Amino acid sequence: MESKLPKPPLKIGITGGIGSGKTTAARIFEALGIPVYYADDRAKWLMANDEQLKARIIDLFGPEAYDSSGALNRAHIAQKAFSDGGLLEQLNAAVHPAVGADAERWHKEQSGVPYTLKEAALLYESGSFKALDAVIVVSAPEEVRLRRVMQRDGVEEEAVRARMRKQMPEEEKARRADYRIQNDGQQSIIQQIHAIHQQLQQRYDEI
Repeated sequence: MESKLPKPPLKIGITGGIGSGKTTAARIFEALGIPVYYADDRAKWLMANDEQLKARIIDLFGPEAYDSSGALNRAHIAQKAFSDGGLLEQLNAAVHPAVGADAERWHKEQSGVPYTLKEAALLYESGSFKALDAVIVVSAPEEVRLRRVMQRDGVEEEAVRARMRKQMPEEEKARRADYRIQNDGQQSIIQQIHAIHQQLQQRYDEI
């Protein structure tokens, strides 16, 4: 009798507005044995190592996009991208598909787990949520998020608010969520993650 192939893991996303604590939540899932793909970290790696993507970035930002050692000139790219919305859109249009393909390859390498987690700030904005089975949104009140980012990055309030305005509103993310974690410092984030972990394990078992 032919043996039944093991089921592939579910593809779950985790996102949240700046300062929501989505990375902290992802680390807790990781401690539970769940593989996590950190999309923003991989995007930086791909921008420095994927030759096709590098060529596109040079087309958009000029040879100054990389220094003499071949490292990404983040300051140059950030300055040009954030002063020109059209340029930022073109950068995202180049980076997001490369990250999506990389994430898909990574997911196919995972086995023996009920689900994998893709942590990304722009999961909804990039459209990459469409390739996932479900999305977890980490939420926190705006004042809490402001305080966290100001302390973490040593920046002024208006700089944080400007970054917030470039993201989908927190309420819209929460409305779209399949699972939600409230990270307001009042409720236990660990208990909420354990509950979602159990629900996702059950969902996988029922496939």
